[in-house]
Amino acid sequence: MIAVSLLLVSVGNQAFAYDDEKFVVLETNLGIIVIEFFHEDAPNHTDNFIGLAESGFYDGTIFHRIIPGFMIQGGDPNTISGDPSTWGTGGPAERVDAEFNSIKHIRGIVSMARSADPDSAGSQFFIVHQNSNFLDEQYTVFGRIVTEESFETLDKIIAVEIGTSDRPMNPDEVKITKAIVVNRSEISDILVLSEPERTESDVIQPTGNQKFRSVEHGIEFSAPEGWLLQEPEGGDDQTPTIVAVGPKTRTINPQIYLFIIQNNQITFDDLISQKIQTLTESENITILAQPKELTINGNRAFETYTENHYSIQGKDVNVMFKEIEIYTTEKIYRFGYGNESLDFDSQLPKFEETIDSFKILSQEIPEEPVTENGGGCLIATATYGSEMALEVQQLRELRDNTLLQTESGTNFMNTFNDVYYSFSPTIADMERENPIFKEMVKLAITPMISSLSILNYVDMDSESKVFGYGISLILLNLGMYLGLPAIVIIGIKKRK
Repeated sequence: MIAVSLLLVSVGNQAFAYDDEKFVVLETNLGIIVIEFFHEDAPNHTDNFIGLAESGFYDGTIFHRIIPGFMIQGGDPNTISGDPSTWGTGGPAERVDAEFNSIKHIRGIVSMARSADPDSAGSQFFIVHQNSNFLDEQYTVFGRIVTEESFETLDKIIAVEIGTSDRPMNPDEVKITKAIVVNRSEISDILVLSEPERTESDVIQPTGNQKFRSVEHGIEFSAPEGWLLQEPEGGDDQTPTIVAVGPKTRTINPQIYLFIIQNNQITFDDLISQKIQTLTESENITILAQPKELTINGNRAFETYTENHYSIQGKDVNVMFKEIEIYTTEKIYRFGYGNESLDFDSQLPKFEETIDSFKILSQEIPEEPVTENGGGCLIATATYGSEMALEVQQLRELRDNTLLQTESGTNFMNTFNDVYYSFSPTIADMERENPIFKEMVKLAITPMISSLSILNYVDMDSESKVFGYGISLILLNLGMYLGLPAIVIIGIKKRK
């Protein structure tokens, strides 16, 4: 049971609680979870959740979907006595329209589950275990957990043994025995929390897709609106790098997945041969069409169609797959779409839209000012299409998101741009005309870009830090470009 106190606890986010009063306490077999609400951001979702809790709707339900490092999901009445195959499909008759807002999906946030339809929220909700910002502005955040025990309970639930479809092996361990609506004054151990973290952009309303961009992986693409984007843990050839999971209509959920594999000097023809051999050797795979060569954003690629035969929950299920392997000399990008054969064509256009939107960041046209006679940024021109392009992109984002948010950083960039673009366009033109000269420039600027990349791993959250790190890097580069050559020259002269 919850601890009760007559002492009113003062917290930093009182303005965001529903009229500074209503909290919901979820009693579970592993501990309690106390939830406060962001009524101003999601009034309808807040009222819906509190109303369901007051009616006893959540009593006896379980957290039916548990994914360590991501979230726990509950609130489905089918989990009280229904077949496990129906868990995740139940809810009340009434639906709540989307109230997407700018609150980030960080650890402890409570957000509403839904289907592909943005206006389909009912009773199912999820609590974020680890920061999952790819959900931001795509799902309605309406609350957060606010006590130390709540976070401990969250971690205990995450740690239980899970089986098929992320379901708990022992449902009684993760049961919500009772949901209670209480006043703030009845909770004695509320953490002192700041206002919720928010995205910098305005709230994005549904547009038919959601953009995924990762500097770490060097890619960008659009996934279907409402599909749940995940980056599974694993790091092996059997675990996708990114997965988008769609709403289930039959036995399985449709999925769009991406494997990013290092190219260990394999040729394009050998890649196709290996694929055919792998498919042919598998007994439960039927090849529906021979590999077909394609060109994706200027890169060689090929597609395969297969049908796989599985036994899922005692049912024979046929699943079709379309895979497209995009070849580069550095990496192989294996995009795939899988769905039950009967539903395969219904979601295929969404996969094709995802493929059409796919970009490799190092192959993007550099963002640089260009004059009528040519010119541009010598750094972007020298690094375009190379392994350093990602570092330059990271530095651009650091400049826009951090450096230009401070007065000293803005003043420095204004001065730097005035000097830099007085000569940069001329050198950029020379780079385009002479590939050898371009490589020389790239070699010359590599130490500078490497030293600046250090800024991606430090906190620059104040004017003093920006100023301090800036001076340090300027001195470091002066030492590399002037000090070291001078020492070498003096040493040579002394030997002579």
